[in-house]
Order: sequence, then C-alpha cells, then structure tokens
Amino acid sequence: MPAPIVELIGVEKDYGMGGTALTVLHDVNLSIEEGEFVAIVGPSGSGKSSLMNILGCLDRATRGRYLLSGTDVAVLDDDQLSKARNQAIGFVFQSFHLVPQLTVLENVEVPLFYNGKPRQARRPRSLKQLDDVGLSHRLTHFPTQLSGGESQRVAIARALVNEPKLLLTDEPTGNLDSQNGAEIMRLFRELNERGRTIVVVTHNPEIAESVPRTIEIKDGRVVRDHAASRSRKG
Repeated sequence: MPAPIVELIGVEKDYGMGGTALTVLHDVNLSIEEGEFVAIVGPSGSGKSSLMNILGCLDRATRGRYLLSGTDVAVLDDDQLSKARNQAIGFVFQSFHLVPQLTVLENVEVPLFYNGKPRQARRPRSLKQLDDVGLSHRLTHFPTQLSGGESQRVAIARALVNEPKLLLTDEPTGNLDSQNGAEIMRLFRELNERGRTIVVVTHNPEIAESVPRTIEIKDGRVVRDHAASRSRKG
C-alpha cells in the first residue's frame, strides 16, 4: 500500500514571543492519501496558516514529524527542501501572484523555466494545463486583461504545470465574487475527479462544506476530522 502523500505525527509549532515560546499548533496528527480532496477550516488565529506553511514546506515543525510521500522532511537540508517543495507541491494563493509583465502562457511556463526545462518542453505542457482550466483562448493576454476568475485559473494552471503530487490552495476564492468562486471550486472538483490531490485552506464554512473531507482547526488543535465521506481513488 503506498504511503499517504501527507502524514503529520504529533506536529507542534512554536514561535518566539518576547523571550517566551508561543505554541500555535498542538499535537496535530493527520494523513491525506492520494486522490483526496480536503478542506482545512478554521477562524483567523486558529493555526491553519501555520499548518499550511508546514504542509507546503515553507516552514518546519518544532516537534513531531511531517512525512511527504513517505519522506521525513526534517532530514532534508534547505536546498533539498526547496527542491521537494518545487517538485511535489503546487501552490494557489488568494492574490494570484501572477507576473504582470508576462503573458498568460509565459506565467504558466515560469515554474518549468526555474526547473531547467527547455522551451520545447515548456510550451506543450503549459498549453495543456491552460486547456485543462479552459483558458486556451487567452494565451497572449496579460494579467491586467483578465477577470479575477481567469487570473485564478492561470494561477491553478501554473501550480499544476510541474505535475505536483499535492495542490495546496490558500483561500483560493477569497478575492472572487460568489459566481467566480463557485466556478473555481467546480474546477477543483473536476481536477480531483481526474486524480488530483487537493487541500483547500479556508475560513469559509461554505467552501468547506462543498469538499468531501473537512479538517477543523481551533486554537492550534484538530477538533474535527469529518472523514465519513472521504474521497478515495484507486
């Protein structure tokens, strides 16, 4: 049986506050398997952002273990951690983070460029991802010419172009109106049905309710893991 894509074992996180340590995550234990679609939900200050940073290898746990596809990230040096992050995880943020001077197609090509892929390899993969998110007709447009929903679709295509094992999204509908937000969540469901493993970090309970599995964080602890309707592939 393959290892879970994500496995947290007794994970805790401290931050220094005026010479004392403030613990923002307490004994977090969870696993996410290939093909799952999971929402991590909680109010501001609940610890979900700290958890997201650990899941995304943007920060390290103070205590406990984080296994990413069976590899303990604690044994990786900074270069190895950066490589794991770039190859195994795709990020989608609330604010899109598109490069305004680049076209839609060029924005999607950026991760492949930084991974050393030649142009002849970058172009077809980027075109495919843009087709998958329904933006084949906007290739030469610039971010300022796009709607919010289109900008988020470009960001999703960019996050997927390296074929990551995990798509990690932080408030992906936060800057969108309700219609565009619903379309983005529908796109995530379609991607999940094709086998993508997706984690949505959100404070919005309506978003969480639309996802098969919900993990609720409160005061740095997992207080609810609604796993009865987990979506499993294979």
